[in-house]
Amino acid sequence: MAEGLGETELDETQVRAWHGLLAVTLVGMPQVERVFRRHGLVHVEYGLLTALSLRPCRLSDLATLTNVSISRLSHRISKLVERGLVTLRPDSSDGRASVAEITEDGRGVICSIAPDYARAQREVLFDHLTPEQTAALAEALQAVGTRLGACMGPDQRI
Repeated sequence: MAEGLGETELDETQVRAWHGLLAVTLVGMPQVERVFRRHGLVHVEYGLLTALSLRPCRLSDLATLTNVSISRLSHRISKLVERGLVTLRPDSSDGRASVAEITEDGRGVICSIAPDYARAQREVLFDHLTPEQTAALAEALQAVGTRLGACMGPDQRI
């Protein structure tokens, strides 16, 4: 805590950082979300497809990996199955569990969204930063994400 501040106060830099984070969350993320909406998806569904593009996954593991509740995951996976983007099959080692797997159509959706998604990410955030600021932001957000228990591995591109 900064010297001279009580437990209920933030210093000027912390206030600026928090307000910047709120702006990105409340203004920037809806701009990025429009990319997915054009393809009939929401961000969480794109994240599920991306995770499944790496490997098939048990639903319980997919929920943990993507930080989605089982009930929300079930709802979203059902929509993706209905669209033919994901298939479900029993887990060969535990017939009570289901494994989700991306289909070729699902991979096609990811490929068609990826350029627009990258463009939106640049427009919302990275075009406004120097390479040094981007590196500092990446380091800071990785530290926060890791501390929060988020899946922050290099293979997580949600």
